[in-house]
Amino acid sequence: MRWVWMIVGLLAVATGVLWTLQGLNLVSGSAMSGQRVFVVVGPILALIGLALVVIGLRRRIPVS
Repeated sequence: MRWVWMIVGLLAVATGVLWTLQGLNLVSGSAMSGQRVFVVVGPILALIGLALVVIGLRRRIPVS
């Protein structure tokens, strides 16, 4: 279960960074390019992703 938190977190970080770059119009070719809402939503999603990665790293592996 620990790796699920980390994978979801990494995907959220990557998506958040992409959305931020698209909102800043540094990545073009999408309907999201140049939309300022993604300059706000992107970093929020990236921070949530970082929190999920930290949760995944801090979870203990159960001893069977």
